[in-house]
Amino acid sequence: MSFLKKLFGGGAEAKAEAATETYEAFKITATPIAEGNTFRVAALIEKEVSGEMRSHNLVRADTVQGLEEAQKACFRKAKQVIDEQGDRLFR
Repeated sequence: MSFLKKLFGGGAEAKAEAATETYEAFKITATPIAEGNTFRVAALIEKEVSGEMRSHNLVRADTVQGLEEAQKACFRKAKQVIDEQGDRLFR
């Protein structure tokens, strides 16, 4: 049973505490995913478009040591995606 929990996102791979930042009218919530001694870069990107709150879950293959560094990396990658794609992110 514990093997299945790990395989499908339960158990040891819990999400770390979230931090939020606003960038170019987008709300970014850093949600690094704990994986053993490292954190996988992940973020929730949200923006109100035409009166509707839209969201995109960003998960990267990048891993970082330490929660604080992981949160910085989450914001950096999310900002990069916003700069590259803007509102197209929600299509």
